Amino acid sequence: MSKYTREDIMRLAQEEDVRYIRLQFTDLLGIIKNVEIPLSQLPKALDNKLMFDGSSIEGFVRIEESDMYLVPDLDTWVVFPWGNEHGKVARLICDIYMPDGSPFEGDPRYILKRALKEAEEMGFSAFNVGPEPEFFLFKLNEKGEPTLDLNDQGGYFDFAPLDTGENCRRDIVLTLEKMGFEIEASHHEVAPGQHEIDFKYANALQAADQILTFKLVVKTIAQKHGLHATFMPKPLYGVAGSGMHANQSLFRGNENAFYDETDEMGLSQTAKHYLAGILHHARGFTAITNPLVNSYKRLVPGYEAPCYVAWSAKNRSPLIRIPASRGMGTRIEVRSPDPATNPYLALAVMLKAGLDGIKNKLEVPPAIDRNIYVMTEEEREANGIVNLPATLKEAIECLKADPVICEALGEHALVHFIEAKEIEWDMFRTRVHDWEREQYMSTY
Repeated sequence: MSKYTREDIMRLAQEEDVRYIRLQFTDLLGIIKNVEIPLSQLPKALDNKLMFDGSSIEGFVRIEESDMYLVPDLDTWVVFPWGNEHGKVARLICDIYMPDGSPFEGDPRYILKRALKEAEEMGFSAFNVGPEPEFFLFKLNEKGEPTLDLNDQGGYFDFAPLDTGENCRRDIVLTLEKMGFEIEASHHEVAPGQHEIDFKYANALQAADQILTFKLVVKTIAQKHGLHATFMPKPLYGVAGSGMHANQSLFRGNENAFYDETDEMGLSQTAKHYLAGILHHARGFTAITNPLVNSYKRLVPGYEAPCYVAWSAKNRSPLIRIPASRGMGTRIEVRSPDPATNPYLALAVMLKAGLDGIKNKLEVPPAIDRNIYVMTEEEREANGIVNLPATLKEAIECLKADPVICEALGEHALVHFIEAKEIEWDMFRTRVHDWEREQYMSTY
């Protein structure tokens, strides 16, 4: 059931003095795109009659098939709490449709909806996700460009005066709350200049919409504080990178399908099969959840980021942790994704991996409750622990080799994603980097 009707949106726009509406969607790489329209065009947008040129969007279509329709999801109506003297700006997140009225196969939101439909057909009424996105705050220079100067020297859970990002973070939280977010925690993270804000779990589609809104708000408010917020996974060498842990659970009606009070760990067979599916396909979906060359600088030992495919209820070095909460709060936390991922695609591939585990009743391997970072390669091998891909190139090869993840994306998105990422890898591979000059210029 939609919470807003067409009439509600028209009335709210008038009441709130909204002058412009951003019709928002994302390209394949998760970059927010929008078509801004004046209030006078809102009725046309609500009748799904607004077109845009899809050929100019990364990973969409060729020039000769470029016309596409924006179909607003009325439930995503929100008025931005920052306005200007010309009136307020609101936004609607849109689905993309082809001129013949069919959904566009390469629309990331549609790809997630397709995975959710499969879960529904398997008897699950909801796929709930609680994301934990991290980001860094850097100072801007006098030209307004980002520098590498951090705005604080704080550490995990520090408070002022060490954490000078606190005011900015508080502003971000207040803005998000005005926009309907329920913030659960906000704190300084491990590295200087690094922050985390966690919001209440939601059904996957809403959670993905919220992640994108969150990123937009964080960047906007940071700029007002003279700071640059980045969701780049590893902006600085030698300190922890930014992750986006994804807490997830499946529901049947009001019942958490992951909970079983008779099990010694409180985990149902469904949860264990889902967990096994995630482990089985982890190497295959890493190119999606960790989509940049830079992502693999984070997935290295020693910085609390997972680099091994394993699970545990106790320690924080494996890919999957089972948080202590049980009952309605029973969930698994996948710790590899980073905030550069396209959230629609990331949630779609993780869900698809878990559902494959349930369908095929995959057996979960034993939990690894030791610190994997200090195990030898032989010990890891003996415990059946494999590594996550070490580079974007390796991740792309793993993606190509995993039919379940390829199917989750669909042919259109798969082909365009791989093409874009192979170009990115090749640009990185052939570029000469400062490190090489520092290492070799004098010696050779």
